[in-house]
Amino acid sequence: MNVQQIPNWLKQRAYLTPDRPAIKSNGVWVTFQELHQRVLHRANQLATLGVKKEDRVGLLMKNSFDMVIMVHALMYSGAVNVLLNNRLTSSELMWQIRDVSASYIFCDDSLEGEIHKLEAIDVVTHSELLSTIAADTCTIVQEFASDSVATIMYTSGTTGHPKGVLQTYGNHLWSAMGSALNLGLHSDDRWLATVPLFHISGFSILMKNVIYGMGIVLHEKFEAKQANRAITEDKVTIVSVVTTMLNQMLSELGSSSYPEHFRCMLLGGGPAPKTILEQCRDKKIPVFQTYGMTETSSQIVTLSADYSLEKLGSAGKPLFPCQLSIKKDQKLSAAFEEGEIVVKGPNVTIGYWNRNDATLESIKDSWLYTGDLGYLDDEGFLYVLDRRSDLIISGGENVYPAEIEGILMSHPAVTEAGVVGITDDRWGQVPFAFVVANKSISEGELLDFCKGKLATYKVPKAIKFEKVLPRNASNKLLRRKLKELIEEGHHND
Repeated sequence: MNVQQIPNWLKQRAYLTPDRPAIKSNGVWVTFQELHQRVLHRANQLATLGVKKEDRVGLLMKNSFDMVIMVHALMYSGAVNVLLNNRLTSSELMWQIRDVSASYIFCDDSLEGEIHKLEAIDVVTHSELLSTIAADTCTIVQEFASDSVATIMYTSGTTGHPKGVLQTYGNHLWSAMGSALNLGLHSDDRWLATVPLFHISGFSILMKNVIYGMGIVLHEKFEAKQANRAITEDKVTIVSVVTTMLNQMLSELGSSSYPEHFRCMLLGGGPAPKTILEQCRDKKIPVFQTYGMTETSSQIVTLSADYSLEKLGSAGKPLFPCQLSIKKDQKLSAAFEEGEIVVKGPNVTIGYWNRNDATLESIKDSWLYTGDLGYLDDEGFLYVLDRRSDLIISGGENVYPAEIEGILMSHPAVTEAGVVGITDDRWGQVPFAFVVANKSISEGELLDFCKGKLATYKVPKAIKFEKVLPRNASNKLLRRKLKELIEEGHHND
C-alpha cells in the first residue's frame, strides 16, 4: 500500500505565501518566511546536539514563539514531539519521560527545576540551546509520511498512569481539513491561541496555522481581558475556549459586544450550561459547541452555525470525514437512547505508546470507544452527557454531574461548580457539589434553588464552598481531585 506523502507543511507554506503574517507574539508579527528561516536555524542547532530522525524528544515549555519554533524544528529533523504538561509535578513528568524513553528534553529555563537529570537523557534549557552553534547544513525532512507519528501527548487519565496518545501527520492534517470543511476558511481569519500548546486544543491551532496559511495571535496564558482585547484590537475571528474561560470573557465583556468580524467561539471541554449558551445567543456571540479529545486530534463533532440556535446544547454532527454512533452493550442505540460515544475517522489515533492492551481495548474495527456517554436525537445530533467514569447511579437512576453543574452555574452567585458521587447507605450513591461563589450565599439557598429545577434524586446531598476548583492545563474540571477532597473528609455530612 502506498503511504501518502505530505509536503513539509511549514516549508511549503513559506514557499506559497512567504510574506503573509503567521504569528503575533509579544506584540510582533512574524511572516511565514521568517518563521521558516528561524525554524531552519533551530533545526541546524538540534543537528549539532545530535537530535536525529525518529528520536522521541520531550518539550517542557510555556506558550511562546520559541515553543512554536521548537515544534516545527523537531518536525524538520524528523523527530517525534512529546508534548509535556508544564503544570505537572516533577514525579509525574519523570514518569512520562521514562515511559516514552525520551532521548532529549528541551525546557524553558524557568522549568528546569521540574526535571531531574536522568542517565542517558540530555536536558537542554532554552539558554543552552541559544548558545549552541548551528550545524553548517542539516538534512531536513522534505515530506511527511501520513502514517508517521508526529506527536505524543499523554492523556490525564481518570485512574492509574496516563497513556501516551500517538498522533500521526495524517491525523493532524485531517483534523485541520475536517474543521475547515465545517467552519469554512475566510481570507481574514485569525485564531487566538491562548490555550496551552502542549494540549491538543492549542497544538491543533499551530497545525491549522501552517496548513491554512492563517495568522494566529499567541498568548502565554489565558486572561479574559487580554482575550477580549485580541478580538477587538488584533482582529481575531476565532477563539478556542472551554466553559470557564467563556464565562470569564462574558463577565469581563459586561454590557459590551464583540465586533462584527468575530465569527466563532469554539467551545469544547465538555457539556456547557444552557444558561451560558443562551447568554451568548442574546449577545449575538456565535458559539460552536464541539466534542473531541486527544485521541481524535482535537474536535471530531461540531455544531455548525446552521443549527446553533435550533440545537442549543448539542455538540452537533461529526466533521465531514468522520463517523459517529452510540453503542450500549455492543449494540447500536436508538434515537435518544443513552450509550457510549463511538467515533471513527482519519483524525483518530492509531493507538497508545507502548500500550497494546489499551489500544486493543479502545480501538475495535477502526472505531474508537471514547468512554463518554451521550445520545443522538432523531436527526443525528450528538448530546454529550458525561464521562462514563463520572456517572452517578443513585437508587438505580443515572445522574449526570454535568447537568447538576449547569443548574448550579445558572445561579448568579455561582462562578464554578463541580459535582461527584459519594457513597450512601440507602441509595448507593448521591451527588455532592463543590462551588465557587462570587458573592455571599448559603448552602441552603443553593439547595433550594436546585430543588426547584432538579428531580429530588439529582439534588446534591450537600454543597461545599471552595476558593478554586481543581482543573487541568486546558481548564477542564478534575472531578477525581474533588473525590480526593471528599476522601480526606473535607465535606459536610
